[in-house]
Amino acid sequence: MMALCLKQVFNKDKTFRPRKKFEPGTQRFELYKKAQASLKSGLDLKAVVQLPPGESINDWIAVHVVDFFNRINLIYGTMSEYCTEKSCPIMSGGLKYEYRWQDDSKYKKPTKLSAPQYMCMLMDWIEMLINNEDIFPTRIGVPFPKQFQQVCTKILTRLFRVFVHVYIHHFDSIINMGAEAHVNTCYKHFYYFIREFSLVDHRELEPLVRMPQ
Repeated sequence: MMALCLKQVFNKDKTFRPRKKFEPGTQRFELYKKAQASLKSGLDLKAVVQLPPGESINDWIAVHVVDFFNRINLIYGTMSEYCTEKSCPIMSGGLKYEYRWQDDSKYKKPTKLSAPQYMCMLMDWIEMLINNEDIFPTRIGVPFPKQFQQVCTKILTRLFRVFVHVYIHHFDSIINMGAEAHVNTCYKHFYYFIREFSLVDHRELEPLVRMPQ
């Protein structure tokens, strides 16, 4: 019931970016429905993330990357009023971890940004990638590019940093919103998925290393 709970707790009008949807009738849509059914059934999250027999690993990863983008987008969109230039002048995860932004266009070198700026750049960047048919193909018979999992690793690594920032800097707000259980479930689902397929370097996980327990 996580998807329903998230909608009840969080304000969908504050979603940071428009939700990316799967086209009905496509294999990706069927996989998405299968994944959602498993979530709602109350199965152990470690089992939910496992690749269903006979399914393509790249399709499975693509479905989850888009779904996690939507969920984290929703969480941060609602939290964004507490995450301002004044409260969060640096995108960080406590005193030990600072995240700098780099891309292939405006910021070609790692650049220090405020948390709100970083989040805007991040959501724009992910939205551009998942809407790119050359990277996330939606047409039947069109193969994924060779670098697909590498791109997804980069996306998921950066999305993990959103959890780090929200948990370390805005945990009180999560509790005040009554959202702690739902954010925790979303995080655990994300964590078990990236661990199942080794999609994020273990060093990136250190700021929240005790969270799944």
